[in-house]
Amino acid sequence: MTVAALFQPMQLGSLTLPNRIVMAPMTRNRVTVDGVPTDLVATYYAQRASAGLIIAEATQICPEAQGYGLTPGIHEPAQIAGWQRVTEAVHRAGGRIFLQLWHTGRVSNVRVQPHGKAPVAPSAIRAEARTWIDGAFRPTSPPRVLDGAEIAAIVGAFADAAENAVEAGFDGVELHGANGYLIDQFLRDGSNRRTDGYGGSVANRVRFLCEVVEAACGRIGPQKVGVRLSPVTPANGAFDSNPVLLFFHAVERLNAFAPAYLHIIEGATRGSRQYGPAFDWGALRRSFEGAYIANNDYTAALAAARIAAGEADLVAFGRPFIANPDLVERIRGGHAAAQPDETTFYGGDHRGYTDYPRLTCEGAAS
Repeated sequence: MTVAALFQPMQLGSLTLPNRIVMAPMTRNRVTVDGVPTDLVATYYAQRASAGLIIAEATQICPEAQGYGLTPGIHEPAQIAGWQRVTEAVHRAGGRIFLQLWHTGRVSNVRVQPHGKAPVAPSAIRAEARTWIDGAFRPTSPPRVLDGAEIAAIVGAFADAAENAVEAGFDGVELHGANGYLIDQFLRDGSNRRTDGYGGSVANRVRFLCEVVEAACGRIGPQKVGVRLSPVTPANGAFDSNPVLLFFHAVERLNAFAPAYLHIIEGATRGSRQYGPAFDWGALRRSFEGAYIANNDYTAALAAARIAAGEADLVAFGRPFIANPDLVERIRGGHAAAQPDETTFYGGDHRGYTDYPRLTCEGAAS
């Protein structure tokens, strides 16, 4: 199977992407304790600048948004300056880069919350999940319920973070509405038991997502905003009784704001593409009026076939980019991908981060 379809250029907003291969956002826990990206982070992303688009790791929009240790922020001047060094390095290397914005909500622990307070959530339901803190995975803490004023403040924080990201030199932002984090918690009836205008019906549960998307688009322009969703993944205790109804409605509502792309995890995060109820990914793609990024356990051949068939515009790869800073070149040349060392995924130094070798002209790693 030829992979030529992966190397067709594509216009995404004002960006011309040289290929259809996206580097997915991946938490690596290598910033400072104050959430500031370092020069090592800049090196890591610049090494992977041949991707058509890099979506940088999930980054908290405010102090209360943090759920994991050593994850970056975009709400303080030092964090913005740190990210600016990253975007400058990527752009010098010829790349394009968006920043993923998140609020972890109930997927957090009092150890990383300001003043040791309880994390927040749409409802006081503890997440069946663990977070990486102080070098180990630890249980989440019981959350408290957000009130209406706090919800409005978080919507504003997403917009502020989007503006800060553009100030830091990012080409756009991705709003993290997947994997059981705060936006996803509002979407699903397994985590949202509210009886106000943000809970109950599907329309009400989609409201928070729409407010966040509208605020971000209004602040930096819709062509600089993408949205990530994961309709059937069970990550971090995510559950909904009717994900087909929920997510088709959500995508139809997103069309009103005309975001640049929709990034969909097809199946279970880090698991099977066949997980969960039958879901017509092709129909979901057709229901969205912007670009569609497909994600989850794709081979180069499957990615090329989906793009050639018009079933996706771009395909995101995650873990393959960890051990293969030259993944694009390996795919183009038909070379095997190196396997990552999972013991170095979270935290640490350059080992398992910026020291993976590239191919030489002869196709051997160096």
